[in-house]
Amino acid sequence: MNPVPRWRIAAAVLVLAALLGFGAMFAPIYAGNLKLQTYVAEIARRVESRNQPDEALRQNVLNKARELDLPVKADNVQIMRSPDGLRIDVRYFVRVTVPGYTVDLHFYPGAGSR
Repeated sequence: MNPVPRWRIAAAVLVLAALLGFGAMFAPIYAGNLKLQTYVAEIARRVESRNQPDEALRQNVLNKARELDLPVKADNVQIMRSPDGLRIDVRYFVRVTVPGYTVDLHFYPGAGSR
C-alpha cells in the first residue's frame, strides 16, 4: 500500500483549519441571531405586549440587538397588529469581511400571528 503524500496531508490540514476559522467567525453572529429570534418570539407571545405602543416594543428589540452586538436599526423592525394578535419582524444583515472576500449574511427573525 502506498503512503499518502505529505502535501495531501498538509492540504487537508489547511482546509480543516480554514473551515474551523470560518466556523469560529460565523458562529457568534448566528448565535446572536438565534438569541434575538427567541427574544422576539417571547415578546410577541406576551399578552401585555399587545397593550404596549409600537415604539416601546421597537425600542425593546433594538436594545436587545445592541446587547447582542447586532446591527439592527429602527427601520429594520416591523410591528404589525391584527385582531388575532401581534407580529414582529426584524430584517437586517451583517457584513463579514475577510481578506479577499466579503459576504452579507441576511437574517429575518420574526414571531407572532399573521
